[in-house]
Amino acid sequence: MEKKKYVYLFSEGNGSMRNLLGGKGANLAEMTNIGIPVPQGFTVTTEACNKYYDDGKIIAEDIINEIHEKMVELENISGKKFGSLENPLLVSVRSGARASMPGMMDTILNLGLNDQTVEVMANKTGNPRFAYDSYRRFIQMFADVVMEIEKRSFEDIMDEMKADRGVTLDTELNADDLKELVIKFKAHYKAVKGDDFPSDPTVQLIESIKAVFRSWNNPRAIVYRRMNDIPGSWGTAVNVQEMVFGNKGNTSGTGVAFSRNPSTGEKKIFAEYLMNAQGEDVVAGIRTPQNIEELAKENPAVYEQFMDIVATLEDHYKDMQDMEFTIEEGKLYFLQTRNGKRTAQAALKIAVDLVEEGKLTKEEAILKVEPKQLDTLLHPAFDTEALKAAAVMAKGLPASPGAACGKIAFTAEEAKERHENGEKVVLVRLETSPEDIEGMIAAEGILTVRGGMTSHAAVVARGMGTCCVAGCGELKVNEGAKTLEVGGVTYGVDDFISIDGSTGNVYAGQIKTVDPEISGYFGTFMAWADDIRSLKVRTNADNPRDTAQAVRFGAEGIGLCRTEHMFFEADRIMAIREMIVAKNETDRRAALEKLLPMQKGDFIGIYEELQDKPATIRFLDPPLHEFLPHEDDEIAELSKELGITFEALKNTVESLHEFNPMMGHRGCRLAVSYPEIAEMQTRAVIEAAIDVKNRLGYDIVPEIMIPLVGEVKELKYVKDVVTRTADEIIKEAGIEMKYMVGTMIEIPRAALTADEIANEAEFFSFGTNDLTQMTFGFSRDDAGNFLKYYYDNSIYESDPFARIDQVGVGKLIKMAAELGKSTRPNIKLGICGEHGGDPSSVEFCHNVGLNYVSCSPYRVPVARLAAAQAEVKNPRSKSCDSSAEEVAASTNN
Repeated sequence: MEKKKYVYLFSEGNGSMRNLLGGKGANLAEMTNIGIPVPQGFTVTTEACNKYYDDGKIIAEDIINEIHEKMVELENISGKKFGSLENPLLVSVRSGARASMPGMMDTILNLGLNDQTVEVMANKTGNPRFAYDSYRRFIQMFADVVMEIEKRSFEDIMDEMKADRGVTLDTELNADDLKELVIKFKAHYKAVKGDDFPSDPTVQLIESIKAVFRSWNNPRAIVYRRMNDIPGSWGTAVNVQEMVFGNKGNTSGTGVAFSRNPSTGEKKIFAEYLMNAQGEDVVAGIRTPQNIEELAKENPAVYEQFMDIVATLEDHYKDMQDMEFTIEEGKLYFLQTRNGKRTAQAALKIAVDLVEEGKLTKEEAILKVEPKQLDTLLHPAFDTEALKAAAVMAKGLPASPGAACGKIAFTAEEAKERHENGEKVVLVRLETSPEDIEGMIAAEGILTVRGGMTSHAAVVARGMGTCCVAGCGELKVNEGAKTLEVGGVTYGVDDFISIDGSTGNVYAGQIKTVDPEISGYFGTFMAWADDIRSLKVRTNADNPRDTAQAVRFGAEGIGLCRTEHMFFEADRIMAIREMIVAKNETDRRAALEKLLPMQKGDFIGIYEELQDKPATIRFLDPPLHEFLPHEDDEIAELSKELGITFEALKNTVESLHEFNPMMGHRGCRLAVSYPEIAEMQTRAVIEAAIDVKNRLGYDIVPEIMIPLVGEVKELKYVKDVVTRTADEIIKEAGIEMKYMVGTMIEIPRAALTADEIANEAEFFSFGTNDLTQMTFGFSRDDAGNFLKYYYDNSIYESDPFARIDQVGVGKLIKMAAELGKSTRPNIKLGICGEHGGDPSSVEFCHNVGLNYVSCSPYRVPVARLAAAQAEVKNPRSKSCDSSAEEVAASTNN
């Protein structure tokens, strides 16, 4: 049997080996194959990472031997030797997962340096400053990443030295300063760890590879994976690559490039670089970089070669590329390329442009935009008039578009905590680091003093769709004192600021926002998505306003109208309370008569907004106690309004108390107990449909959904009430009108007996919130108290209430769909839980053959794109998606 291979030279791989080599490794192999100047190296595979964890966080001896063998091959390729005192080979050690996770895992540069090799480097290059600058960087990175010594502690030592020397920039420290800094760094390392800094390059290498494997499960990586639906089982590869140096002096430099503008999508190379620097200087935003056009003046030949390579890579990958490059003493190298993170606006423009340029088909272009990114296009921007009246207090770089307003938070921890307490905050930092990820997620927007358009803050913010202004050097931030000073004015944690990620402007105070305009590239792109997808997209809406908004966003109907939401408004809550406290059917019917015109009016408004589009109306679902007060003073006040004694009302409230109301007297159980409720709601639905049909001519097919069914007989009982009432109204009106009665599948027993239930139900709507709750056996309202521990311990990778659990809950959905179709082949199948707007859940719904998904209005475009992407990945016949009208026409009520 052939021995398993865990380590590959770049020249042994290719771009199709992403799952094994990770994204970075596969791209380095592909770049090598097409002749791009890439510093050579090797990749330790994702399988090696998984084995490391399986073996109890140990790298197996056979893998270590493979690493050593590849290092010898790399020595032969480079003409240098690892640990040599003549011509030492230095390497970088970088992570590289299948999916791009910028800044979430760890990197070590300049590995192979020690007290002897640094002297060789100094003498060989004639540049001792470069050698000791590289060494101090290596000590700091190794100590931080591998040995987990606080990075800031090294920064403090360096800041002390700069202050002592009377300089502000790292580049102003000379060779002697850096040599002294190395001694101080090593002394600090020994003081913290109790051991000398490791001098054996082989030990440095293996420990660094372990550290990168460990970083796959660091807190920020886990948060990022959960946010971006990246499975923990994928693992990360590790890339060991020959170092090339951008910090060898003024003919050397390093930079980051995008083949198109990542903020706007403009077809123009967008790149920044720093001379006499290493890669982390650009990404961390410690120095503000130069625009690539400056390189044309400094070194025209390198500039021309750079532009040619960028064009080659974009043409090869057929997408906007994000690249890292280094110039070593006038020679250009590309260290990596990947499909670049971009704003939603840029993503749409780039996708449309690439189709128009003939580089992509529409189907290929559809896969180039992350569905969740569209969310950022649908939320408010600053009001133009309010903006004119606002004074700009500072200006930075427009790193990620959008408008954000909030109080100032100075640390990620503070931003997260204040967000959880209901505050809106803008995270203000000197520069962000990967450790800030949770604070960046919690903040409305991000503002940094340092950094360019390719800094960590900018790249991560664009990927999250969060507004960001970077490199705002006018600001003086004191994180310790929690103050921000600009123009002689000091701001603190209770002060509001507003930032505009499209212009880079920063304003004091709050600025009014307005809803966005959706047009242009968005319209073109979404039209392609609609042409491609077979899964329909509806909305969850309970009033005409939300319905109109959803229709503007492309909703094809309502998949869930929660009628109880119509009862909570101040002008109708009293009527529902009268119904609840009624002691007999006559009094209940009297109260329901008050509710009828209100509910009918709501349905009329909804049908008018929908025109001919279908609407699924769910009958009363929550337990009745939710409509009543529970505090004595509130009960006393209500008893006066209802004209009953405090004791009588208190007794009613107590009699409705349930130990587990989510599994109590609610849903269809209410209609079984009080059929008159179902009668009133049926009248409201059918009379509203007749009214709109007669006035406006819309051909409405009402869809009435009975919730919480677990037994076919209870569905039949309530359905009989509905059909008897509806048929009488339609007959009296003297018109033709089809309607449908279906159920919500949200109880596991309903899924298990779906073939029986389909004898009565003309459609199934999967209520995945409750189905998830009942399948897992925990409450979605309380699960947050313990789920965080499940994430920390990798028991769950994502929130089952946000993303369908395809293994368990998904099996029930698939089973119910198949059983339902076995009884009623043309049964209409949809989903209306919160999962309807989650892209991976939408793909699952497409794959199991549902007709539609339903989600909140602002997630409709997300679901439309996710449905199109599901079709491209797994085409299915659009004929399986029958409309409500077609289904209704083939059934008898």
